[in-house]
Amino acid sequence: MMQRQLDNENQQVAFGQCLGLALAGRGRLHLDGELGAGKTTLTRGILRAYGHQGAVKSPTYTLVEPYEIGGVRVYHFDLYRIGDPEELEFIGGRDLLCDDSLSIIEWPARGDGWLPEPDVMAHLMLCGQGRRVTLRAFSERGQQVLDRLDAICREHGASWGEITGAAAT
Repeated sequence: MMQRQLDNENQQVAFGQCLGLALAGRGRLHLDGELGAGKTTLTRGILRAYGHQGAVKSPTYTLVEPYEIGGVRVYHFDLYRIGDPEELEFIGGRDLLCDDSLSIIEWPARGDGWLPEPDVMAHLMLCGQGRRVTLRAFSERGQQVLDRLDAICREHGASWGEITGAAAT
């Protein structure tokens, strides 16, 4: 498990960039948190790690927004508006959740029973003016991501406050 306090949007995007580097363009990341907790802001940072400089909006109505950035395929899902997890089948979700891409899934609880288990779950909470992010690994790959993330944060001299470091889940 790893927790970080991110005091503003810039820190949230910077942490997302570090997380993007740690993910290395592969796997499944579930983003959980109430409305306005910063799931899409964190996603913007992740996409910047691969070179995306454009806007990143939550695919609330389209359900999925694909990105192809420098050979990395990223699928940004927002399941807030789905009524039944089976709707993911109709949009070709199984084809999009492949091993050679990165899937970032907001509101994953709406896909319970259909979505595969994540490599990493990130829970975002409002905390004063900032956000607190808690990451948990759910696979060996996920634990490797958290280990790399801890090293990347140290290497880049991240300026946000660390609550706890990476540890085995």
